[in-house]
Amino acid sequence: MRILLKIIKWLLGLVVLAIVAFVAWLYIAPPELIRVGSGYSAKIVCSNVFLAGRDARQVLAVDVQAPGHPLLRLMRVSVDKNRGTVSAGLLGVLGKSVAIARDGVGCASVPDGNLSKARQTKLHAGSVASPRDVSVDALWPDGERVEASQNPVISKLLDDAGLTGTGMRAVVVVKNGRIVAERYGDGFSQKTPLLGWSMTKTVNAAIIGTLVKDGKMAVTSQGLFGPWKADGRAAISLADMMAMSSGLQFNEDYGDVADVTRMLYLEPDMAGFAASKPLSGEVGKVFSYSSGTAVMLSRLWQEAIGDKDKALAWPRTALFDPLGMHSAVLETDEQGTFVGSSYLYASAHDWARFGQFLLQGGVWNGNNILPAGFVDWMREPAPASKVYGKGQLWIEGPGDEESPGAGVAAGLPKDTYWMEGHDGQTVTIIQSEQLVVVRLGLTPAKVGYRPQAMVGALVKALH
Repeated sequence: MRILLKIIKWLLGLVVLAIVAFVAWLYIAPPELIRVGSGYSAKIVCSNVFLAGRDARQVLAVDVQAPGHPLLRLMRVSVDKNRGTVSAGLLGVLGKSVAIARDGVGCASVPDGNLSKARQTKLHAGSVASPRDVSVDALWPDGERVEASQNPVISKLLDDAGLTGTGMRAVVVVKNGRIVAERYGDGFSQKTPLLGWSMTKTVNAAIIGTLVKDGKMAVTSQGLFGPWKADGRAAISLADMMAMSSGLQFNEDYGDVADVTRMLYLEPDMAGFAASKPLSGEVGKVFSYSSGTAVMLSRLWQEAIGDKDKALAWPRTALFDPLGMHSAVLETDEQGTFVGSSYLYASAHDWARFGQFLLQGGVWNGNNILPAGFVDWMREPAPASKVYGKGQLWIEGPGDEESPGAGVAAGLPKDTYWMEGHDGQTVTIIQSEQLVVVRLGLTPAKVGYRPQAMVGALVKALH
């Protein structure tokens, strides 16, 4: 009996030792999957707390959990409002990551923990002129006042949860340049900055357009990064990148640790990481959707401006302020490169302003913000794709990418085009109907929601 007890104690000791060793390993050298999860948690909470003024516990419980990965259920966050930081880790201690808020450029993941360096990226006083006041009493888009349609059919459509979709946070309908209807989810309003995810790519393309207009960039430019000039990547043009046909290797799978999640949550220099990728296909001939490409485009337009402070202010001075998009914040990575793939926060009214701006061909209040014809060029089919445009726009709607023309078959006008983002973000622009429809929410792809039915019903009701 004593021998049996000794054996049991010995085995228990081994189990305890193994557990201690396992926990120590997780603490000292956490697997990348845990670090991606903690980086994602810290970044999402940081932006929603410091930009949108939301409760950290709600963001952790709802937004962070949206992907459904079991590890995310074990994430714990700590918010330090005085320092402007959010830290996150598995059970609060393992694989810890931190994100930091900076003046004017939102939150950034800080994968290497160098907070002092990350703090250096911010908008300095005087780099941006005071924006024109938006009168609450003036009609949108000059102000925020909305005269809603009295059409009961429109009200019924936007009150239909099946049409607006699970997790809807905002729907804004613009007809003939005026907001005619809007709806907001519980806890959200017309003032709440909401994340556009990949709709940011289209805004990033428009920023490039402002520099093309100023003669600082050309879509025909090649040899875009120094190391590329020594190999086949020298042939990649700015137009190839805009059309997502650079031929560069990049894994856009959001499942676990892929290129896109590594870039967003493990790399302090996102553009440098993406630019280091080799060719995996023929330049200009293969369509490959890549968030890495969009971040590299941000690096390129910032370098085209040259002055760092002027570049950080450019989205506001060249685009957001002229359009009255005063809620809009485009965030940078730790190194100060704008995350033009994913991280633009703006109110639903401001997303609608940008959609209306595209509908008007890049003209606002009679001023040509973009070169004449640039938006039409953005909408042209990319040479390597029938569903994606030359300038970071979708010709087909969500779920229709595999069946070109499905939108027309579903009753949408053939000149319909889309901005699309992760978790159900869309801006629909229909030139022939003078219609813009913004739909924002937290609606994972697994839910299977498609906004085409809502947009089609609105087209019919407003025609």
